[in-house]
Amino acid sequence: MRINRRAILRGMGTAMGLPLLEAMAAPAKAPCRMAFLYVPNGIMMDQWIVDQKPGVTPLPATLPPVSAALAPYRKDLLFLGGLTQNGGRALGDGPGDHGRAGANYLTCVHPKKTNGRDLRAGVSVDQVAADQLRGKTRLASLELSCEEGVQGGSCDNGYSCAYSNSISWRTPSSPNPAEIRPRAVFERLFGAADDDADAGRRARRAAYDRSILDVVTGDARRLSASLGGADKQKLEEYLYSIRDVEKRIQAAETNAVTVRPPNMAAPDASVPADLGEHAKLMIDLLALAFQTDSTRVATLLLALEQSPRAYPEIGIPEAHHGLTHHQGDAEKIAKVIQINQYHVKQFAYLVEKFGRTPDGEGTLLDHAMVTYGSGLSDGNAHDHANLPMVLAGRGGGTIRPGRFVRYANETPMANLFIAMLDRMGVRVDKLGDSTGELGYLSGL
Repeated sequence: MRINRRAILRGMGTAMGLPLLEAMAAPAKAPCRMAFLYVPNGIMMDQWIVDQKPGVTPLPATLPPVSAALAPYRKDLLFLGGLTQNGGRALGDGPGDHGRAGANYLTCVHPKKTNGRDLRAGVSVDQVAADQLRGKTRLASLELSCEEGVQGGSCDNGYSCAYSNSISWRTPSSPNPAEIRPRAVFERLFGAADDDADAGRRARRAAYDRSILDVVTGDARRLSASLGGADKQKLEEYLYSIRDVEKRIQAAETNAVTVRPPNMAAPDASVPADLGEHAKLMIDLLALAFQTDSTRVATLLLALEQSPRAYPEIGIPEAHHGLTHHQGDAEKIAKVIQINQYHVKQFAYLVEKFGRTPDGEGTLLDHAMVTYGSGLSDGNAHDHANLPMVLAGRGGGTIRPGRFVRYANETPMANLFIAMLDRMGVRVDKLGDSTGELGYLSGL
């Protein structure tokens, strides 16, 4: 039996997309996707990658302490050096590097210094792609975060908190709010069907504490009976993944802690206090969104610029941002390195997850481009040059990983984004301060 690629499993108030199956009618080729993971406050660069003169070298079997968790996946990674975000610099506006770092990261535009409503940055690379791909997927894009931002006011020397709360900008004056609640993301992906927005029915289903899979059992059983062996296994694994995420969200809600670190507001009950648990849930939801072609564009903030977050789960009670202003203090530097390592482990989880998630004739990692980086390199010096950047995935066969490419100093980060857009089939002449498409991604 041939089924439509946009076929869904339906139940009461539910519309669940399907992964790419062999039984689906053409086009059967998996599309290219892009995602951007952001970490704040810079990285200890001497512990990130061994720098070199401009050129291309294979990634070594072992990596420095901060990036060491990525060593098992080095054949799937492309480390990039020398990339700069000039728009994050003061350029006459004085202090405010953290506010500029977040707003500039994907827009590649120097943001206007204001703490009012007259925000001004640029359209971010993810939204350039989302706009041109609009209509190809149910959701144009997905904006996720593991930390809720401060609403209103000035967060960094006259820069509005809005500049720090999101790296995704729909228009030059409109940042996209990022969702921190796993339950809200889950419902957006698998909740109310487009033709059944009856809040009462959804509430009754939730009251009965039924799994979302319970309401599509009939459809799933009928579909499974019509599939071949390989497709049947893909469907079973997909449904298992959904149930696993759902159970973890329910566990977070059931076991929601009432006492949180003093510098953090109490969030929605579905948000785990542990960043690692929270990040893994968001990454699993992102994988499901890509696997079902619900969207092809996403951003994920592991934390916000100037984050006051402490990390008691790894034995660090001090706020991350304060530690990065270490001024050479060895004890503070050691703790920053620990936090950097903890963040990188979340990215390593994504690489592993995408690498074992089937997607057409390959995996999600084969058909994706996922960046991990920060708008600052040295957080103590507020440096916007030679930023930490690693690109995971093969972009549908257009990227050759397993290497470290060191570009000339002051190469615009925007050039990388132009190259990524091109691989998404999105053609633009310029983005921010771009000077052309970045070379060497496909090889020498």
